[in-house]
Amino acid sequence: MYSVTVRDHMMIAHSFRGEVFGPAQRLHGATYVVDATFRGEALDADNIVVDIGRAAEQLHEVVGELGYRNLDEEDAFAGVNTTTELLAKVVADRLADRVLAGSLGDGARGLSGIAVTLHESHIASASYERAL
Repeated sequence: MYSVTVRDHMMIAHSFRGEVFGPAQRLHGATYVVDATFRGEALDADNIVVDIGRAAEQLHEVVGELGYRNLDEEDAFAGVNTTTELLAKVVADRLADRVLAGSLGDGARGLSGIAVTLHESHIASASYERAL
């Protein structure tokens, strides 16, 4: 299995509902380092898994859709706890949509999966991995 990982970051604001979240129930900010890993069983005709430049560009666009926003005010997240785990899935799913739409080039259509890790701090992160 081959893989290529690109990195970006995003800053968001949100709050959580539920006693389990303690003080995070109040509005607070989070800055995430976001890693997106694209996996493939084989290399394409150019001997790449995915074009790194296109992958980085698409990740930047996806995190740009989420960054500098209070997610509590976004219709897509109404009534949802936007945990780090959930946001990793959102980013992975949005990247998958772009792969399937051809935004990462024809060679990316052979990808077998995407994994997204959101690093919440130097000691905590959460990931989501999905097949394509």
